[in-house]
Amino acid sequence: MSDPAKETVSTVQIKDTTANPAPLGLMGFGMTTVLLNLHNAGFFALGSMILAMGIFYGGLAQIFAGVMEWKKKNTFGTLAFTSYGLFWLTLVGLIVFPTMGWSEPAEPGAMVAYLSMWGLFTAVMFLGTLKTTRALQFVFASLAILFFLLALGEASGSETITRIAGLEGIVCGFSAVYTALGEVLNEVHGRVILPLHPVK
Repeated sequence: MSDPAKETVSTVQIKDTTANPAPLGLMGFGMTTVLLNLHNAGFFALGSMILAMGIFYGGLAQIFAGVMEWKKKNTFGTLAFTSYGLFWLTLVGLIVFPTMGWSEPAEPGAMVAYLSMWGLFTAVMFLGTLKTTRALQFVFASLAILFFLLALGEASGSETITRIAGLEGIVCGFSAVYTALGEVLNEVHGRVILPLHPVK
């Protein structure tokens, strides 16, 4: 008969061998943000190209990345990518639903509230980047500024402010693209190709 006092408990550690989903989410966000803000800056009209990017790359790709971050037990990545993926889907809904007769267009005051809430959310999420990299800090800081500029443009009805927001949004979007490509190239080459400047 075995002695219970001598029984040992064995544990099995499962090594995470899945890929880093952050570049997918950052690229989905970054490229779609650049294209939308080229419109906000006045370079071309809002059309199906931006709406399609908003649904599939800005929207679904980020949601996929968020689910994969959940699998990797990354709460920040899960919340960020899933939330911003759903942001793009809600934005497309705000544009498309009225044209389909599903709802009235959002009033300017409602859009100010919408953009301000996303700005507030992003500003708080920025605090979560303070222990990551300078590159990611720039993405979130510039995104918070973008949301507040867009809200100000809606509140004031100023086309100039919206154009300024568009130019700032292009910078924000490209910073996300840079961060995504930096993570990929640095991993593939095993050395720093694009500096991301981790916080020490």
